[in-house]
Amino acid sequence: MLSALLTGALIGWLAGNIMDTRKSGLIRNILVGSIGSSLGSFLFGLVGFTAYGMLAELIVSVSGACIFIWLMRKLF
Repeated sequence: MLSALLTGALIGWLAGNIMDTRKSGLIRNILVGSIGSSLGSFLFGLVGFTAYGMLAELIVSVSGACIFIWLMRKLF
């Protein structure tokens, strides 16, 4: 459980830095990282890409989190 929260926080923090997000907190990073990881896995799965290995999973998760941030900017 703790490792999932830390991983979500790391993914959210990385995506926030890539997308130049000004407001960033621990809870927000965990939420963005968790939702983005699921979104990335879903979207990459649609095109037939399966992430094997820690680096590939990190890239998929951060990409999904960036897409999630982009969608939230467009919607709100």
